[in-house]
Amino acid sequence: MASSSTIQPMMLLISLIVSTLLIASSANFYNDVDITWGDGRAKILNNDNLLTLSLDKASGSGFQSKNEFLFGKIDMQLKLVHGNSAGTVTAYYLSSQGPTHDEIDFEFLGNLSGDPYILHTNVFSQGKGNREQQFYLWFDPTADFHTYSILWNPQRIIFSVDGTPIREFKNLESSGVPYPKSQPMRIYSSLWNADDWATRGGLIKTDWTQAPFTASYRNFNADACVVTNGKSSCGASGSSAWFSQELDSTGKERMKWVQKNYMIYNYCADTKRFPQGLPPECNLA
Repeated sequence: MASSSTIQPMMLLISLIVSTLLIASSANFYNDVDITWGDGRAKILNNDNLLTLSLDKASGSGFQSKNEFLFGKIDMQLKLVHGNSAGTVTAYYLSSQGPTHDEIDFEFLGNLSGDPYILHTNVFSQGKGNREQQFYLWFDPTADFHTYSILWNPQRIIFSVDGTPIREFKNLESSGVPYPKSQPMRIYSSLWNADDWATRGGLIKTDWTQAPFTASYRNFNADACVVTNGKSSCGASGSSAWFSQELDSTGKERMKWVQKNYMIYNYCADTKRFPQGLPPECNLA
């Protein structure tokens, strides 16, 4: 008969295996998204658990979520275009529609083979963006899948990579800074040609001899409030940890580490861009 000291680690291991299996099977792209453009360049594969977007000289491709969300924890695993991807952009973001739209962006700017990808982030509220922060990644995002997450609740937005927070945008409405909180947003993703600006400000153009360029997606998970016909339904999510989640001391230290070592642009430090003064959230945060 196994001792209690043996049983407990075994139960923990079983629990971890079950959790991993549940996460791995959580995505069904056929049920979760609509391919919106690309004329066959976007494909759902592997029993609906893998989605690929491709770009060639004729066109890119893209998809959007079937559901709209108002707050939630969104996770997606991506494997980016490998090799010489200069000029390409892989975008993965939340957005509402219209001139006063809200938006929460991940964009991955392509590179020459061997150069680091640039991860571009931005937050729009009431149609106003210009809140860019950019990072190099501390791993090769083309060699394997990595998890890119957006936590969006009434108090803050947290961008994370493989569970490591890289950026936080707080709700500072009490100080006059608009915050995305009332417009439902869908998840969008696209792979497209942006060689007029994406790589070294457009100096390096897309090498079409390398086409088609392909990015891969798996393990999409949205623990979120779904909006249908103007009504929000959170189900069990309303009591989930993400609804009031904030960074603990460990999360703050990890974010500081990323920003110290891998941040390459911060709009809140760009005094040349804002000669009349930095945006108010820069000083408040």
